[in-house]
Amino acid sequence: MKIAMTEYLQIDLDKERWLCRVCEHDVGPARGNYKEGLLVHARDPREIHKPILDTSYEFTFAPDPKWVQIVEFYCPGCGTQVEVEYLTPGHPPLHDMEFDIDALKAQWAKRGPQDLSKIAGPEPMGVDYHSHQSAGTRGR
Repeated sequence: MKIAMTEYLQIDLDKERWLCRVCEHDVGPARGNYKEGLLVHARDPREIHKPILDTSYEFTFAPDPKWVQIVEFYCPGCGTQVEVEYLTPGHPPLHDMEFDIDALKAQWAKRGPQDLSKIAGPEPMGVDYHSHQSAGTRGR
């Protein structure tokens, strides 16, 4: 049974594996950090956040690459960008998600299979769309 966990990742509970939701590439064990199975690209933050002031100045309001790097994680199967982190150079990727696989199996055994055909695109199931407008201004 495959369960959507993020916008671009799902867990196959039967095989206990992380999968890409776009191409179903096997990313790695569901009991481990999914980022270990993704392609990594560390970027200079100045590529994304261009200097606001002239570069002849010491401080340009662009992030200093000695202090931060942008680390992008991509699916090896289809190239979908799965995650982005701002990290100190040399810092290991964050272990940001860890699920109790046995509890998930028990929970989904009671619910039955998830119908992935009801999910349009890489969107998680059960999302309630809403507006940030106040009740008095909706529909105007």
